[in-house]
Amino acid sequence: MIKQSEKLILLVLLFCASLTLSAQNDNIIDKVIWIVGDEAILKSDVEEARIGMLAQGQRIEGDPYCFIPEQLAVRKLYLDQAKVDSIDIPTSELTKEVARRETYYIANVGAGSREKLEEYWGMGIHQIREQLLEQVRTEELTTEVQKKLTANITLTPSEVRKYYSQLPQDSLPYIETSVEVQILTNEPQIPLKEIDIVKGRLRDFTNRINNGEMDFATLAILYSEDGSAANGGELGFMGRAMLDPAFSNIAFSLSDTKKVSNIVETEFGYHIIQLVERRGDRGNFRHIILRPKVPQEEMDKTIKRLQDLGDSIRANVFPFEEAVEFLSFDKDTRKSEGLMVNNKQGYDGRAVTTSRFIMEELPPEIGRVVDTMKVGQISAPFVMKQAKNGKEVVAIVKLKSRTDGHIANVSDDYEDLRQLVEAQKRDEILKKWVQRKIRDVYVFIDEDWKNCDFQYEGWLKDKK
Repeated sequence: MIKQSEKLILLVLLFCASLTLSAQNDNIIDKVIWIVGDEAILKSDVEEARIGMLAQGQRIEGDPYCFIPEQLAVRKLYLDQAKVDSIDIPTSELTKEVARRETYYIANVGAGSREKLEEYWGMGIHQIREQLLEQVRTEELTTEVQKKLTANITLTPSEVRKYYSQLPQDSLPYIETSVEVQILTNEPQIPLKEIDIVKGRLRDFTNRINNGEMDFATLAILYSEDGSAANGGELGFMGRAMLDPAFSNIAFSLSDTKKVSNIVETEFGYHIIQLVERRGDRGNFRHIILRPKVPQEEMDKTIKRLQDLGDSIRANVFPFEEAVEFLSFDKDTRKSEGLMVNNKQGYDGRAVTTSRFIMEELPPEIGRVVDTMKVGQISAPFVMKQAKNGKEVVAIVKLKSRTDGHIANVSDDYEDLRQLVEAQKRDEILKKWVQRKIRDVYVFIDEDWKNCDFQYEGWLKDKK
């Protein structure tokens, strides 16, 4: 139903694959095996994707040396169309997503340590960020092309009901178990000496820049602790409202592209900033961000504080919701009784905002805790890393509701069914577009890679 569109972007999402093989590339005898438009596909590209898919337990349909190159070729078609349509993704959007993924990988692959992540993938953090940046850019360009191609889909309630009524009983979609979760967070206190260490490093960077020992961009690549580091600390053109107020006030006061700002504190950490270019009300800035380390003793104090708070809530001294309003550090949920919001991609590929999460959509630290909880239960405190700013916080959660998995029905699951039908229409449009695009673009396939039962017709231009 939606499998086709998933396949089309499958290999775009294989960042882990390229990293897994990064140290082995020298051992692959490389050659160009496909060319789509002016984009080449190398044998090493296919091998990297194959190893990555196997490492992640992903199923490969048929011969991997036929399936994978074709999927890479389809990706090239979308990138070619992005050039034709002059689609560009703002650097600011890319760096935010790079930062989010970097935080996720450090927490889940590097066990909370950037150094362990570097060791695991055999490369420095700036190389990881560079690959992440290219990966995110490719994904976003592909998504924007697909959105443009499917923008005019319309759907009526009668079509949804007809779709449901025509499905065999054993083909009705299964709606996975979902939960609503409320959260309360506290941040450990950071000792002044840790803050002084960070400020001292930033002052040293400023001196090295001013003395001509090293330029700002190079220092950002080497030391900055967010996704913009891969781009030399550049954030791309943004208006004041798109930036943290403290950061914005200093950044937009800069007028000399050689000047380095004083140290700026934001909720994300401590920064130094350099102006790259101004265009009216928008500006492009470089920055280096460092975050003070949290001593374990401070983390332990915060855990104890939330343990006592949880005990008071369980003893009915005050409700969880009231504690959130006055004590939670999470600004995004503090005014909504701690209810977490799930901004996700729906079955139809479009953005959906809901309070419901299936288990794998929750941050992993929360998912592990919620999995065994009962509705209304308050968890023990646990440590988690926030995706939005990379900070480690201590949290307790309350399970507000749980809807067990079940076979879909129109009355309870209309929106899920509507998205499924829309996704089906969307995939039909994209499949037809890919087929037409193949006819209009130059394609070369090496002789050793032609003997395949391809999903799409027309790749082999000499065949009638």
